[in-house]
Amino acid sequence: MSQKEISSRCLTLFVISALFFASAASAGNMSEEAIAQRIAPVGSVYLQGDIPEIETFDIPSGPRSGDNVYNTFCIACHSTGVAGAPKAGDTKAWNARMAQGRDALNDHAINGFNAMPARGTCMDCTDEEMIAAIDHILSL
Repeated sequence: MSQKEISSRCLTLFVISALFFASAASAGNMSEEAIAQRIAPVGSVYLQGDIPEIETFDIPSGPRSGDNVYNTFCIACHSTGVAGAPKAGDTKAWNARMAQGRDALNDHAINGFNAMPARGTCMDCTDEEMIAAIDHILSL
C-alpha cells in the first residue's frame, strides 16, 4: 500500500469519526429546560424547623374484612401452597387443622407455626382481623 493510499484512508476515517461524534453530540436536547432538568437535584434537604410537604393517604378506619386481609396478605402462600401452607379450598388439609381445635388454628395464625410467620405477613393486623381472615379461608 502506498503512502498516498494510507493518507487517504486516514483522512476518510477521520471525517467519518468527526461526523459520528458531531451527530451524537447534537442528538441530545440542548434546550435550557432540558439542561435544567438533567442537572436538577435528586432529593431535598430540610433544615431543622422546616416542615416538608408530605403526601398523605387515606387510611381506612375500623377493622379490615377477612376477605381484604386474605387477598392482601394470605393469598400469596395459601393460594399456591408455599412451604406446606394449606391451600384455600382444600377441605382435607383444613379439616386436619380444624381437628386440633379452632383455638389452636387461631393461635397458629396469630403467633406463627412451622414455616408460617406470626400474623402471616400482616404485622399490623389485629387478632380479630386474623380470625376474620381464617373464617374467610375456611369459607372458600
